[in-house]
Amino acid sequence: NYLAAINFVETAFGRIAGVSTAGAQGPMQFMPSTFAAYGAGSDINSAHDSILAAGRFLAAHGFARDPDSALYRYNNSDRYVRAVSQYAAVIAAHPDEFSGYYLWDVYYKSTAGDVVLPVGYIATAPIPVEEYLATHPQ
Repeated sequence: NYLAAINFVETAFGRIAGVSTAGAQGPMQFMPSTFAAYGAGSDINSAHDSILAAGRFLAAHGFARDPDSALYRYNNSDRYVRAVSQYAAVIAAHPDEFSGYYLWDVYYKSTAGDVVLPVGYIATAPIPVEEYLATHPQ
């Protein structure tokens, strides 16, 4: 449940592909150096490999004893910990809710207002919003 929640919060289950402003990559948004330590030589852009690496990271940081502390080590934000924990709790209590989260549209806040990103959107470089909207009318 927690790994699904992390994947949802980080990249909407891989639907937001690209490098973060901090340099994090892949579906679980790992910094390359962290992925090198927990990825076991695998592919940072593979959902399978990244989810397993996230599991190894959380286990190494005491998730079994203190989930909140391990989540904070993953992303040092109290709001992040709260969001992941709450989504994980919903998925645990109501497994069918996973499909609802999985199918949510992804909205991106831009200077032109909220823009819906299509499933599979993969641009890794910034695109002027006007240019994007000209080719992807909303």
